[in-house]
Parts: sequence; C-alpha cells; structure tokens
Amino acid sequence: MTESSIAMRRLGFADADFATRLEALLDRNMLIEDGVLGTVTEILSNVRSRGDAAVLEYTQRFDRITADSVADLVVERPQMEACLDRITTQQRQALSHAAERIRRYHEKQMQQSWHYEEGDGSVYGQKISPLQRVGIYVPGGKANYPSSVLMLAIPAQVAGVSEILATVPTVPGQDGDLVFAAAALAGVSRVFTIGGAQAIAAMAYGTEGVPRVDKITGPGNIYVTVAKKLVFGEVGIDMVAGPSELTIICDGKSDPDWIAMDLFSQAEHDEQAQSILISHDPVFLDAVENSINALLPQMERRRIIESSLRNRGFFVQVANLEEAATVSNLVAPEHLELAVDEPGELMALIDNAGAIFLGRYSAEALGDYCAGPSHVLPTSGTARFFSALGVYDFQKRSSIIHCSVAGANKLAPSAASLARSEQLQAHALSAEYRLESVQSSD
Repeated sequence: MTESSIAMRRLGFADADFATRLEALLDRNMLIEDGVLGTVTEILSNVRSRGDAAVLEYTQRFDRITADSVADLVVERPQMEACLDRITTQQRQALSHAAERIRRYHEKQMQQSWHYEEGDGSVYGQKISPLQRVGIYVPGGKANYPSSVLMLAIPAQVAGVSEILATVPTVPGQDGDLVFAAAALAGVSRVFTIGGAQAIAAMAYGTEGVPRVDKITGPGNIYVTVAKKLVFGEVGIDMVAGPSELTIICDGKSDPDWIAMDLFSQAEHDEQAQSILISHDPVFLDAVENSINALLPQMERRRIIESSLRNRGFFVQVANLEEAATVSNLVAPEHLELAVDEPGELMALIDNAGAIFLGRYSAEALGDYCAGPSHVLPTSGTARFFSALGVYDFQKRSSIIHCSVAGANKLAPSAASLARSEQLQAHALSAEYRLESVQSSD
C-alpha cells in the first residue's frame, strides 16, 4: 500500500472500547461549530427587521448574485418552462421518468379524513387538510440538485398544497437549467434564487418580496440547518439534516467493487459525508479496501471522496448479522443497504434507518434519483425519531368532536371531576352548564 492509499479505520464490535470509538467517529456534535450560531442569529435578525434589503445584501455577499430588488431574483413559471425546453431530450426524459415514479409512490401515502359514530349519536374523527403555502430549500454550492426539487415538491403537490415556493442559490443558464426544469415538472409556483440562512429567514418571517410560508423543507449546509432549527415554531420544518450518510451491511458475497462504489456515492457529496461498512468477513473488508484504492484514481471528485473516507469513513467487523443489525441501530443511518442473501429477514432486526435498500442490486444511488421514495431523509442519528419526508409532511390533522345531547350528558361528569382535580373551575362549570341544561329540559 502506497503513502497515498487509504487505510480504512476498523472497529471490532467485540472490542472493549467499541462504544466509545463508535461515538467519536459518528461525531454527533459536529453541527455545533464556533461562530455558526452567532452568524445565523444575526442573519435571521437582520432579515426579520430589514426584509428585502438584508436578503439582497446577503445574497450578493454569499452567493455572488447581484440584484436591485428581490423581484429580480424571482423565476416564474414561464422561465421554468423555458429551461425545460432547453435541456437535452435525454435529460428531460430522465427527469420525467423520475417525476412519474416519485408521484406514483407518494400518491400511496395520501391520508384521508375519517370519522366514527357512537351509539348516542356523537361523532368523532379527524379532518385531513393540506398546508396552504410551503417553502422548499434546494441546496446548491458544490453541485446543483434537480433531484431534490422533485423529491421535495412532488410530495407537496400530491398532498394538495396550494402554493409551492422554492429557493436555490442558482440562476437559470447552462449549469442551472436542470434545477428550474425540475421545478417546472414538479409544480413549483415560483423560485427565488437565494440561498443560505437568508433564504430560510425570508420564508419564515416573510419580506416585501418573499411571502411567509407555513413550513420549510429541504436539506442544506450547516448555516441552513441551524437557521431551520432557530425558526422552528415561527414555521414548521421537516427535520434537522446533517451531512449525508450511508451504512452497508454485507455478508461478504457482493462484488467488492460494487460496495466500494456505493461508499463513494455518499462520500462524493462533501467532505463531511459518512460511509460505513459492516461485515463479519475480514477478508471481504480487505477486498473492499483494495477496491477503494484501485477505483479512487478514476473518480472526478476524488479529493472530496478521499477526504470523506479518511476523516469520516470506517469499517466495523462483527461476528454475525445480528451484531451487524445492533451496530446499525446504534448508527441510525440515513441510508442503509442490506447486501445479504435474505435482506427481508435482516430488515426485521432494523429499528432505526431513514431508507432501507434490500438486496445486492438495490444501490442507494437509485433511491437518490428515481426509485420513488423521497431522498430527503433523517441524518446524524435522528432516524431514531424522524422519518423520510413524504406527503404527510404537507398535511395537517384536525380532530373532530361532535357531541350529541346524550353524549354531552355522558361526558360532563367525568370532565367536571377531572377539571376540579386540576383546580380549573371554569372547565368544570363549562361542562356542567350543558348537563344542567339537559336535565332542566327533561
């Protein structure tokens, strides 16, 4: 092995210090960086108080996009359609194919209103309503992501959202046309060519040129992530997203080159992306490491991949698949590949994962683009309590309570008793007044 080769760090599940080393390598505190909170707080405050003027200043400073007004940063539907016309036939077919599959998958997630009636005539249920206006944040910077537009906007469109706004730090043109073409296919109403924490602030608080939204969805860099956390409560958010992650459990029977390239597919996102391989077979781990070093020189984003694997990637050796599932549940990965003979049986042991890819042919990259489920997934261990983005993220649930006279008569004594135990007299009397009304009319 040469000096430039990557020697992947290895952990053994049986090692006494396994838990400590795993926690250190996962580095769940990496989103807390010096200076980020202060910078984001300042941006949010300025946008809230100064509106468009602050948005324009930050857009010029951070995104190098200059405009006289926010109106100059708006891309309307006709411009999106023009971008769709300009892209190649192959690109349009790929986008359309992905959009159709994403829409078909998410149509199956639609929740319906429901109710039931009790014997006394009372009715209880739930009313499902779409959000009115949502904002989707589409990341930019190191690459453009038309796939993210589809994955964010189509579930909102399926849910019945009236107005879908998007922000992306990219302008129409040769490099950016795909993003706006995807927006045209996905039903986006308007795109604002702004990014960063200023985009989150504008959508959360509203400015002269950017309407306030009900919910903000979509991943971004650390500044975007912190901004979303800080505006939560003013608006809804989907989740708190960190760097992209992939964990692979393999029984040693897959082609090592396939597994190496799957690890690359996450590592090439950025230097903080994390790629993890778990196997019981040390010979297979060696083979994958050899494949990594053989294939890496061919990669266009070699420097990013190499940095990611050196600083964030690692292998875990376990005794069996049950131990592999235990490790995976501790990691709670964004993406999990189960490259084993019986992936369904192994999946039964998995509790924490954003998306699970079953079998040797289910490459995570297929899920990134066109399998169907949204690729907007929980990261940094939050798969313990967050779920993949879906139609339900763009729907509200209202409880329905319709008491009949007999139903109110039945509920009032219990409600009044519980209210008085909490020293809430008016609550008790509110229930009892109706009970007295029923009794006096008898």
